[in-house]
Amino acid sequence: MTRHFLRDDDLSQDEQSAILDIADQMKADRWGAKPLAGPQSVAVIFDKSSTRTRVSFHVGISDLGGSPLIISTANSQLGGKETPSDTARVLERMVSAIVWRTYGQAGLEEMAAGTTVPVVNALSDDFHPCQLLADLLTIREHRGTLAGQTVAFIGDGASNMAQSYLLAGATAGMHVRVAAPAEFSPSAQVVTDAEHRAAETGGSVLVVTDPVAAVAGADVVVTDTWVSMGKESEKQSRLDTFAGYRVDDALMAHAADDAVFMHCLPADRGYEVTAEVIDGPRSIIWDEAENRLHAQKALLAWLLAANGANGANAANGANGANAATTAATA
Repeated sequence: MTRHFLRDDDLSQDEQSAILDIADQMKADRWGAKPLAGPQSVAVIFDKSSTRTRVSFHVGISDLGGSPLIISTANSQLGGKETPSDTARVLERMVSAIVWRTYGQAGLEEMAAGTTVPVVNALSDDFHPCQLLADLLTIREHRGTLAGQTVAFIGDGASNMAQSYLLAGATAGMHVRVAAPAEFSPSAQVVTDAEHRAAETGGSVLVVTDPVAAVAGADVVVTDTWVSMGKESEKQSRLDTFAGYRVDDALMAHAADDAVFMHCLPADRGYEVTAEVIDGPRSIIWDEAENRLHAQKALLAWLLAANGANGANAANGANGANAATTAATA
């Protein structure tokens, strides 16, 4: 059965940790692993505009010895009459993996069901799992560990970032708190799934409407834009609704003294976060942005090994390469 990465809980706690270990190795030896040597191609499909996702996947695939094939759905049959499953059946004969930044989660699921090569969710309306791997890598770098850390997400609880934090954080054994207006709460099913995963890992999940309650004593404070792509027509109403959820120095004062601040970017400075916080000493957003590169390279290498494709090469040249092999065969 082909392994894909469509949502954060597609990985077990051990698998998630193994990928982060590989990312550490690849960050230390950026050009040491060449699982895509050939070069093999990876299709990277965009329904939405992008900076960090486009650059990090393009550069990362090249780092791994491969050739990134960047496709815009506006200029492909996938954006018209061809179904995701038909597109996948064509691509699998030419590429080693498919990465898709899109809108509906259902399209990703259809594509994954119709192909024998790994499909990676580079962002959907429901989840942003590649960003969470980068965030967890960054938290681990700055906090030393993931299990037992308390992370507070402030803002749109129904956003892909909030929902991925629930699933990925629970998988890592973290205590995840989401503060959002009641009408912007996370999906009830996502909360239930996160609670089930937290029960396995020793983490916890809490959804509240009070940002101070969420941030109190937290080790990590996270926010994201209040107006995601496709929500521009709701901008003014969202600004009014989320006005009390801005991350500023006063809110950060309720977090732990050594708490860090994160934002996946791009940021609407002065809206969801003040310049004083995003540019302040607690902010680790630039490390977070860089780590998209390393986390996604590790994910691709792990998926190739897990699916039996170039398993020997997936960790070739990287220190501690056994982590990839162990994870893929577990």
